[in-house]
Amino acid sequence: MKDFNNQPSEPSTDHTFRKLIATMTRGTSPVSTINMWNDWALHLATSPDKRLTLANKARDNWTNWLSFIANGCPAEPENWPAQPKKGDRRFTDPGWTKPPFAAWAQAFLLTENFFDAATSNVPGLNPANDAKMTFMMRQMLDAMSPSNFLATNPEAIARTVETGGQNLIDGAAHAFADMQKGLKGDRKRPTKVVGRDVAVTKGKVVYRNRLMELIQYAPRTDTVHQEPVLIVPAWIMKYYILDLSPDNSMIRYLTEQGFTVFAISWRNPGAEDANLGMLDYLHQGPMAALDYITDATGAQQVHGTGYCLGGTLLSVAAASMARDKDTRLASLTLLAAQTDFSEAGELMLFINESKVSFLEDVMAEQGYLEADQMMSAFQMLRSNDLIWSQMVRKYLLGEGEPPMNDLMSWNADSTRMPARMHSEYLRQMFLNNDLAAGRYHVDGRAVSLRDIRVPIFGVGTETDHIAPWKSVFKIHDLGHADVTFALTNGGHNAGVVSKPGHPRRHFRLHTIRDDENTLSPEDWCDVAELHQGSWWPAWTAWLSDRSGKMVKPPKIKNALADAPGTYVKME
Repeated sequence: MKDFNNQPSEPSTDHTFRKLIATMTRGTSPVSTINMWNDWALHLATSPDKRLTLANKARDNWTNWLSFIANGCPAEPENWPAQPKKGDRRFTDPGWTKPPFAAWAQAFLLTENFFDAATSNVPGLNPANDAKMTFMMRQMLDAMSPSNFLATNPEAIARTVETGGQNLIDGAAHAFADMQKGLKGDRKRPTKVVGRDVAVTKGKVVYRNRLMELIQYAPRTDTVHQEPVLIVPAWIMKYYILDLSPDNSMIRYLTEQGFTVFAISWRNPGAEDANLGMLDYLHQGPMAALDYITDATGAQQVHGTGYCLGGTLLSVAAASMARDKDTRLASLTLLAAQTDFSEAGELMLFINESKVSFLEDVMAEQGYLEADQMMSAFQMLRSNDLIWSQMVRKYLLGEGEPPMNDLMSWNADSTRMPARMHSEYLRQMFLNNDLAAGRYHVDGRAVSLRDIRVPIFGVGTETDHIAPWKSVFKIHDLGHADVTFALTNGGHNAGVVSKPGHPRRHFRLHTIRDDENTLSPEDWCDVAELHQGSWWPAWTAWLSDRSGKMVKPPKIKNALADAPGTYVKME
């Protein structure tokens, strides 16, 4: 573990040199990349059958492409040599069905198909490098897609003719403005004002420490459930993802259902917080909040709800409390939160010893990790949607930035992460999987998720690239608890922020008791009941059954400021 104080205790040439490289590569390890390419190239070179299969595939692709051209590039999809992958919207414009654009699109898709085969299932290749090579090659090909260039994009050409080239003038202006922002280090700013447009649910900051403000929300019903709810959000972003506009706020919805709601609002750390670690977040976050809530309300138990990293931290809290015979948690709700990182999805493409070590060098210099340095990895997971398609719309079609909704504005309101905390999280969770293995230590002693006995409500989202639902589902195998699991459509954010009445929402729901046989994710899907609409009502019904009788709302004591408080407004 590196020393993350502002001044390193043992300066060295190695450390200084690696910090320089890591700063230039934004934390990417060139050694790791070279090792990956060598592993792939050497194993492919020693696999004659694989090379022969690829040669045959290349021949077939050429033959099919030439036949497609000879037949006049038929527009019917069933006559195309290659089909776009599900979710690939680059070639949906009708112009792509006509020559010569159809030929270019098919050549690109067939090339993608070939390199997918070339970087997959190479005998002897490390499975992690197999996935990384496929991903890396896809990123390189995405940059060369014919949809990215004016001369080969029929939609861009048609727009240019239609506007007399005004789209290109507008696109050049957008590109110049973005370049200026990049040189200045400016980032996209939220358009919604915190406390006016978003995070407007009424309440008071009732407790504050170095890392968080605790908000108690005003009741919206005459009586409330006896046991309150504590929300622990991720510290990677501002807490108000769960308190967006009034009609899109989970916190407001909970208060309308008769719950007393407390939420943690994390402070945006700076370089002076470099040495704050995971245990600091544990003690000054959920544990401090539980101390205050039980003392101020008189409630003997609290329902914990954790989102993303906040759910992981809340799971650590629950395990340590179970170890210490602390019974203040009545239940545990985990929203897109992982507790076992053995199959943590595509983010693992960016995490190995070499890359974490280089990232630590960057953080040692800064004292923290900027959100922009982390968001680039998330964008690469969906580069077509989040990078290239947006560049096409801005620079070729001249459309500029679309107006932000509340969720997009929240996404632009990013935070930093202390160097030590993020290093510990990457190493102990992603690299070593210590929590699932029972090796994670709290206050000098190991904790085990097997000690958790309180009922659990888990939520996974079908298209989550950050916390894949099958990884979130692993909570079934880690605790001694009844687990009710909801699988909802949508991604990591939109699937969780799924207000009732939202169109085209559905979810599956099923409970596995602690004394019942476990199910694989696939078998669970077969038996889980499909419901239309938002999963929120099913969750609040589950909470209601476990939250005690209805009582008068507890008074708000020790009000320090109006919600949403001061920490959420820190830049």
